[in-house]
Amino acid sequence: MVKVKIIGAGGFGGVGAVELLTRHPEAEIVCLQDITDIGTPISALYPHLAGYCDLEIVDGEGQRAKEPVDVVFLATPDGVGMKIAPQYIDAGVKVIDYSGDFRFDSQEDYAEYAGRIGRDKVHASSALLEQSVYGLTELHRGDINRDRMIVGNPGCFAVSCLLALAPAAAKRLIEPRSIICDCKTGVSGAGKKPNAAFHYPARYEMMNAYRLTGHQHVCEIERELSLLAGQSVVITFTAQVVPVCRGIMSSVYADLKSPTKGEELVDAYREYYTDEPFVRVLDRKAVVGSMHVRGTNRCLLVVDVDERVNRLRVISYIDNLVKGQAGSAVQNMNRLFGLEESTGFTAPSQYP
Repeated sequence: MVKVKIIGAGGFGGVGAVELLTRHPEAEIVCLQDITDIGTPISALYPHLAGYCDLEIVDGEGQRAKEPVDVVFLATPDGVGMKIAPQYIDAGVKVIDYSGDFRFDSQEDYAEYAGRIGRDKVHASSALLEQSVYGLTELHRGDINRDRMIVGNPGCFAVSCLLALAPAAAKRLIEPRSIICDCKTGVSGAGKKPNAAFHYPARYEMMNAYRLTGHQHVCEIERELSLLAGQSVVITFTAQVVPVCRGIMSSVYADLKSPTKGEELVDAYREYYTDEPFVRVLDRKAVVGSMHVRGTNRCLLVVDVDERVNRLRVISYIDNLVKGQAGSAVQNMNRLFGLEESTGFTAPSQYP
């Protein structure tokens, strides 16, 4: 059994990992750590976990926090992972970090990201950056293996957009400077901590765009697409919050280099994602939406061509708390320990 510790267990990212790991046949949660709700069973905070996981949340000083583990999930804000990851890696413990601390393999790339979120551009553990791997498994599967000690989980918008664009970029089908990503997310993407902007009266029937000056996930999207395309890629990205709890719908567009039929593009995407356990490619006739990925690690891609203007159009659906966060972390854990990648992902979405 893989022994797991979750730091930041009381937040949405932490409880999402608990939900997945309680039904994982090869993993055991041995410690839940946080800076609040110390001594409280996780099932008291989240009653739906009663009887499935009743571990108490501990601080970082007690004996429970020091018990041996194989992997630690850092469901923590930016800046936390870079400070505590070295102690775990030195002890032989693998690290999966939810934040942007280890999504980049150089100080220069990290600095651009940090500047967009108003953080110090100097990474506190810069020597670890070259050891980390970007944790979008579908793009970096070969590098996420038993020898790897640290994985930087991808951003939720990045997961949605990259899976929608990777085949077209890799196959050199699109003009690299014509990409538009129009993304809508549920309110849970803002996390558990109360915020006046997400108070019910302020959010009900309210839609708005935000961070138009430069969303931080653009850094990783452009880097990964540039690697796939073999040339510099820049995008226009718009993030919007809509009054639903969970889910991301990204509508991505790009000019095609040559006239292409919709059926041809669907075939190209299905070939690229052959045998991928969590990506489903659908054509324009598919009647699907965010409800059909809720609670799952799946990404649904509706692939189309607007043939009047020869423009690619892909609609991407993920659950921001699963494929966009805890699900990717568990998927990466499976890779790190040589387990079947889909281990623990046994449940379909719930409907309605």
